[in-house]
Amino acid sequence: MQGSSFGRSSVAGLPAGSGSALPALLLVGLFFIVPVVALLLRSVTDPEPGLQNYAALFGSGTYVRVFLNTFLVASVVTAVTILVAFPVAWMLAIMPPAKGSIVFGIIILSMWTNLLTRTYAWMVLLQRTGVINRALMGLGIIHEPLPLINNLAGVTIGMVYIMLPFMILPLVGTLRAIDPMTLRAAALCGASPFEAFRRILLPLSLPGVAAGGLMVFVMSLGYFVTPALLGGTSNMMLAEMIAQTVQSLLNWGLGSAAAFVLLVVTMALYAIQLRLVGAKRAGGGI
Repeated sequence: MQGSSFGRSSVAGLPAGSGSALPALLLVGLFFIVPVVALLLRSVTDPEPGLQNYAALFGSGTYVRVFLNTFLVASVVTAVTILVAFPVAWMLAIMPPAKGSIVFGIIILSMWTNLLTRTYAWMVLLQRTGVINRALMGLGIIHEPLPLINNLAGVTIGMVYIMLPFMILPLVGTLRAIDPMTLRAAALCGASPFEAFRRILLPLSLPGVAAGGLMVFVMSLGYFVTPALLGGTSNMMLAEMIAQTVQSLLNWGLGSAAAFVLLVVTMALYAIQLRLVGAKRAGGGI
């Protein structure tokens, strides 16, 4: 019976055991590869065959500014998220399991809340007559309301709050895998807390930082709801531009070209991260 099953897989031209993966491959092909191919074809055929959509995309100063602003916002959000998430992840890593589970549950619970609801909540908090400005004025820290909405500050605050769990989760796993005795050994050797962090904790946590940072950066590149509600026209991001191009201008070719460029950039960043992680593991194995 084994010989007959082997013969059937050989006739089919598929490796043994690949039949169980066939539904998943069909699902990926139907819902990812086919739409991507259709997107690419539309970007070079609508309204007529050629690369005029890409020429218009990169030849217009307005579109180029939207591209640059998208990468600027994604970079700022990623950097701030790492700075905020690292101490939280370290606290979770060294906290007693019972308390850590409670805090961890609160962080996960925030991911289950509707995204639109959370964004509207930040609109209420950040407006000129919102809770934050009124509290700061009541404490005498400021004398007039701060512009915390319809600008880069509002987009950054809202997106960092949403992205925090995606940065904390990989960091906690990496930090928990670090042996606490290494930090104690560094302290016994005379290293200051900052030196122990810079020379031991930070290098050992870089895989988690890289994984979380890439996830946050890639998700920030394609974010739509939060930048549209908390940002202004001067802070338009690529996803919002694509939506306006398709829905308002009905320019499917240009919108498809912009979406395909965003997809290529995302896949390139992911490939670079895989290459760097692979090289680091190979170097560690040697």
